[in-house]
Order: sequence, then structure tokens, then C-alpha cells
Amino acid sequence: MAPVATASTSPDQKYQVNKQSISQLANPFYSPAGEEDNDTSYKYVNYKPSFPKVDWEPLEEFPVTDRGLSADPEKKALLGAATKVINLTPNIGTVLEGIDLRQLSNAQKDELALLVAERGAVFFKKQAINIHEQLDLARHFGPLHKHPTTPIPKEPGLEEVHIVYYDSASKRPDTTAYSKLELYHSDVTFELQPPSTTSLKLIVSPETGGDTIWSSGYALYSSFSPGFQKYLEGLSAVHSAVAQAEGARSAGIHVRRQPIETVHPVVRVHPVTGWKSVYVNPGFTRRILGVPKAESDNILQFLFREISENPDFQVRYKWETDDIAFWDNRVVTHSAIFDFWPERRHALRATPHGERPLSVEEYERQTGKQAKDRQIEIWKQKGVAIPELSAVISGPKGYND
Repeated sequence: MAPVATASTSPDQKYQVNKQSISQLANPFYSPAGEEDNDTSYKYVNYKPSFPKVDWEPLEEFPVTDRGLSADPEKKALLGAATKVINLTPNIGTVLEGIDLRQLSNAQKDELALLVAERGAVFFKKQAINIHEQLDLARHFGPLHKHPTTPIPKEPGLEEVHIVYYDSASKRPDTTAYSKLELYHSDVTFELQPPSTTSLKLIVSPETGGDTIWSSGYALYSSFSPGFQKYLEGLSAVHSAVAQAEGARSAGIHVRRQPIETVHPVVRVHPVTGWKSVYVNPGFTRRILGVPKAESDNILQFLFREISENPDFQVRYKWETDDIAFWDNRVVTHSAIFDFWPERRHALRATPHGERPLSVEEYERQTGKQAKDRQIEIWKQKGVAIPELSAVISGPKGYND
């Protein structure tokens, strides 16, 4: 039992007590649950977490061509095969019904990449696709990422699978260790080439709870004034793997690839849609370069709060067993809701690498195209007249001061 601080405890002793207590708190984002026991009665025992003590070499940059570039812009093959298409919100989230992901043609896979790029997150109900088929589908979108710290299945040969797993034996997430805002993230943005069209299949869902929220970086960018948009477009920020690696080590987990920090633009451009998206997240973005710390802290906190608190940018999905979600990690952030303990929640993720993030300036220089504001492009498609900035912003009227 940890010692109890009393009135006679010295400041140094109090510090040691507090330090010990803090180290035992469970932050579900930075400190994954430990390796599971040898229970063999569970249906998916081969997909329970393991943490092999292996070492992987640092990742190097490699070429990636987004499959959405080859897609029919109208997505006739994919949408034509669906019995129903449901847009969950104007900004993000679509459900496709009547499609078996195991039967997709290459043309439909390309169109799925485009749809996910446009809608941010796309959901399919009751899919029989297994993890090997899920990995094969994911490889269509790019080389698969192997996570340096999080669990992989016990079954050999599945090092490219990321496991999400909690049950009654897992340490209950302790809300004194983290805020809900901190759980929002885009996957492994510290990598040189962070993920693109990512998929997660829930193989066991709790009776209720365990929903996931996705937030659109497109919509976040579109919500800002032109002046603030331009300011953000000129910034770059550091994304760090250090906290996640330290969280794994504090839980006694071997870090398979040493942590890195990488600089990415605060606003990136999707290579297929050409739309601008804010690209920071509370989980991994640590500081904006080239500005005073106070400015960096305030800008990031403002962006983080808009990501996590503004419902206009979000879709919340209620999972059922065998549902699968696809989302584009380049243009959305997400957060699981840890409200289901002690029930079991078990999911398997396949994570293709995307291209190195391009700033607005880099995208326009490399492609010769102009990067766009998603909302303005949609309004144009709908025939909505877009007022000139000068007509929107005017000086005060009726004052004689």
C-alpha cells in the first residue's frame, strides 16, 4: 500500500507519494492495457493483445499514390451497388447499406477511397469480412503501418493489425489522469507519412456505449475567417511520439520502434479532393514552430477545443458487432468514448500509410492546382452565390463619434 501523506510529511515525501500515485493512473490513450492472460475460452482469443519484444527499424519515406485519384468522380460502381446511402450530417459521415466489402471490385475500392476522402468517415453494417481480408483491402490503399507500442494479435503474421481491446480485467480508465479533450487524435501523426484510408472493425461490442466521434478538419478550416485561414496556412507544428512511448514503458510494454518527432503543416491539402484541412490534434501535436510559446499554446488550445467541442464538425457512431468504419486520417480526428467498462469492447484496425503531408504552398507548387475550401466548393455545386469578402465585412454605420 502506498504511504499516506500526513501533516508531518516533508515536501520531498509528499512529492514521492504524488509521483507514485500519478504513475498508477490509467490514461487509455498513452498507457495501453497489459498483456492478456491465457484464457482460451474467448471466441477471438487469437486476436487478444500481445506485446512482442521485437525491434523495428525507423521508417523511411516512400512513394504513395492515392487510389482515389483513379476513381470515377461520380462513384457510380460503388454507390450504384448500395441499397441505401445515408449522409449522417452535412459535414461528415455516410452509411452505405447493401454492400459486402469482400466483393468489392478494384474500381469500387478506388471509389471508396474517394468517398472516404470527401465524407471523412464511411460506415458499413454487419460485415463478414475477416481480418486477413480487411488487411488485403487496406493494402489497396497503401503500404500498411506497424504500430510501435500498441498491441498486436497473438496470432502470428498479423503485426500490421492494431488492436483496440478492453474488458472487465483491464484497468479502468481514470479520469483524474486525462481530460476527454486529450483523447481526440488522428492516428500516429508523428510518422513521416501518417495514415490515409484507415479501417476499424468491431468484432465484439458492449451492449451500450463505446461509441466513436469523428471531427472534420475540412469543416474546421471552413469555419474560420479568411484572415485566420491564411495565418494558419503559413504555420507548421511538431507531432510527437514521445508521450505514447513513455506511457507504454510505464505500463511495462516494450517499445518496438523508437519514438520520433516530425514537423507537419498546420493546414494540409488532401491529394485527391484538393481541399484544405486543419491538421493538428491533442493526442500528438505539441507546439507550433516559429511563434512565441504563449501564441502557440493559445492557438493549439483553441483548435483542440473546436475539434472536441463543436458539434457542427462531428459525427457520433453507435457501433454494433461486425460493423466496420473507414475514415481518412488526413482530414479527420476521432475519439473513442470510454463509458462501457467493465463490458468487453474489441476491434481490429488496418492502417495504410499516406503521402507526406503537403502544405497549401507545397501542394499548389507541386500540382499546379489551387487548393480549395471544401465548404465554398459545395456551395458552388449547389448554386449558392458566395458573397465577396468586402461585401461581408463593412465598417460601423450610423456612428458620429
